[in-house]
Amino acid sequence: MGDWKTTDGLPRRRRHRALSPLREHLRDTFWFAPTAALFLVFVVWSAATAADDAILTALRDAGDEDAVSDLLGIAEDAKTVVTTISAAMMTFIGVVFSISLVAVQMAAGQFSPRVVRIFVRSRITKATFAVFLATFVQSLLVLTSYDLQRDPALVASIPLVQSVLTLILVGLSVVLFVMYVNSTLRLMRVAHVVDLITREALRVVANMPLDVSAQKPVGTSTGSGSDPGSSPDLGPETARIAHHGRAGVLRDVDIARLVRMARQNGVVLRLVPRIGDFVVPGTPVFAVHGGPVAKALRALSFQVSVGAERTFHQDLGFGLRQLSDIALRALSPAVNDPTTAVQAVDRIVQFLSSVARRPLGALLHRDRQGTVRLVQPVPDWTELVDLAFTEIRGCAVSSPQVTRRLLAGLDDLLGAVPEDRRAPLVRHRTLLTQAVERTVPEAADRAFALHPDRQGIG
Repeated sequence: MGDWKTTDGLPRRRRHRALSPLREHLRDTFWFAPTAALFLVFVVWSAATAADDAILTALRDAGDEDAVSDLLGIAEDAKTVVTTISAAMMTFIGVVFSISLVAVQMAAGQFSPRVVRIFVRSRITKATFAVFLATFVQSLLVLTSYDLQRDPALVASIPLVQSVLTLILVGLSVVLFVMYVNSTLRLMRVAHVVDLITREALRVVANMPLDVSAQKPVGTSTGSGSDPGSSPDLGPETARIAHHGRAGVLRDVDIARLVRMARQNGVVLRLVPRIGDFVVPGTPVFAVHGGPVAKALRALSFQVSVGAERTFHQDLGFGLRQLSDIALRALSPAVNDPTTAVQAVDRIVQFLSSVARRPLGALLHRDRQGTVRLVQPVPDWTELVDLAFTEIRGCAVSSPQVTRRLLAGLDDLLGAVPEDRRAPLVRHRTLLTQAVERTVPEAADRAFALHPDRQGIG
């Protein structure tokens, strides 16, 4: 579905596609692409077998036994190649992915354990593994199609098309292998990792509805630094729906279905926990406003996805959490890599700049008539700023490169945000300055550490 605008002039927004949660969940798995490839290779092999049978039948009907003999010779030559492929491909898969897992483990230890999901979600990784397995299975299937009969008049099968298809898959495997090695090496580079994280985080921002409540939804307190304004009148709260599934992190909700259910029952739904919160059985997940609780609404708890870890799909703060983790690990005494911390701060400032003028607090999801049907809480501006800077500020005092970059970033944000959003930035700048003044004994060193610099130290 595309963007839309209601007749009463409400802002345009991007409607959520019905399969969006399913698509995101499949991207977080590693089994789907190889399984689909194995199913597809059986289908293609069956079609290639039918093509080989049709070619053999056509040549026999034409009485061209010489052509059949030539094809039989070509297929026998190809059999040697196919046999070699079958023997080598599984060993190749094992060696390649064993080395890759070591590289991923090193990246997780260097940056953050949460970067492993980048490897899992990588389309190149999945495509490479899927094509490798498909090539191995295809080679085995082709070997079963060879006939022991060598007489052109009696041979029942000549797997010529199947052999050509196997060679094509081998060529595709080589190309994907080169792309896969390049992708894995990039995973070990901090600039590439923080760029991927930032792009995912900015995609969450881009998918947010533009008509967002300026405060937290009804039933929750508004944190300091929230934007002025008022939440829409949701009507009286008539019921709360508890979570009945397993305990875990609230990953996302099926927005399209929830909006449809609320419209059909004439109510407004409010998501009580935020995406990324840990929920246990019995935790209220939905509040119903403006109408009675119909029997269909009791199934609301099945429209939420709970898993072992947070995902980017609808989690506004997850990108900042990962960037902060990378910076904190870089600033730890065991790593002591302030340049990596500066690169993470660069992206933190980029993300905050992208939401600097967006109203935050609660997303309002509307139906086709423009009526609010689902209210989804998100972090407000103060919470995002605290998440971005609090822990890094506490660990950066002894690193002038990072303090200089933090001050420059805070100054840039102070010039980009509205007046009513400057207070948390000023607070963090003041606290950072005070911490440096307390910790650094020499006046010259203090002045150097408190000089804003977008590159840290050159």
